[in-house]
Amino acid sequence: MTATRTDNRKKNRLTAMVLFTVAGSMVGLAFAAVPLYKLFCQVTGFGGTPRIAAQAPAAAPTDRTITVRFDANVNPALPWRFEPKKTQVTVRAGEPTVAYYRATNWSDAPVTGTATFNVTPFKAGEYFSKIDCFCFTEQRLEAGEEVAMGVEFFVDPEIFNDPNTQDVTAITLSYTFYPAAKGKGKKGGKPRQAKAKQAKSLGPVSVAGRPVKG
Repeated sequence: MTATRTDNRKKNRLTAMVLFTVAGSMVGLAFAAVPLYKLFCQVTGFGGTPRIAAQAPAAAPTDRTITVRFDANVNPALPWRFEPKKTQVTVRAGEPTVAYYRATNWSDAPVTGTATFNVTPFKAGEYFSKIDCFCFTEQRLEAGEEVAMGVEFFVDPEIFNDPNTQDVTAITLSYTFYPAAKGKGKKGGKPRQAKAKQAKSLGPVSVAGRPVKG
C-alpha cells in the first residue's frame, strides 16, 4: 500500500514537471514569435515586407523601369509631421536609388519615434530591397527640429520575369511613425548614421542646419 502511494506521488511530480516545462516552452515561443515572424518577412518579402540587402546587386541595372511611390503616415500619438520630399520616382530595375522623407517635431520637447513599413502590392515585397534606411533604428527629434531622413533601395530585375509580378508597373513604399517605447531613447543620443553611396549619410540631417519654429 505504501509503495503504491509512493509511486503515485512520483508520477504526480513527474507529470507536474512535464506540464511546467511545456507551459514554459509555450510562453517562450510566444515571445519569440514576433521577432521570428519579422525576420521571416524580411527574408522572404512576405506580406509586403521589403527585403534587406547588404549591398546593391552585382549585375548591371536593366533598361526596364518601374515607378516607386512614397507614402507617409503618423500615429496621432506622435506630435510629428512626416512626408516624402518627392511623391514618386521612376527607377531602373537593379539600380540603387536614394529617396528622402522630411520629419518635423512640432512639440516643445524631444520625442523619439519608430517607423513601420511595407510595400504594395504585397507580391512585390520579395523584389524590393533596402540597403539602408532611417527605419532600421529609432529616431529622436529635438523640440521643433526638422530633419531629412533617407532610404536607399533597389528593385530586383527578376520582378519582370516572375509571372506573378509581370503586371506590376508601380510599387508604393509606405511608412508609419509611432512613438517609441518609453525608456528606449537616450537623451542626447544620435541615431545610427547609415552609409550610402559615396559614404553619404542617410541618417537624420537637420534641414538648413537648425531647428524650425513650430
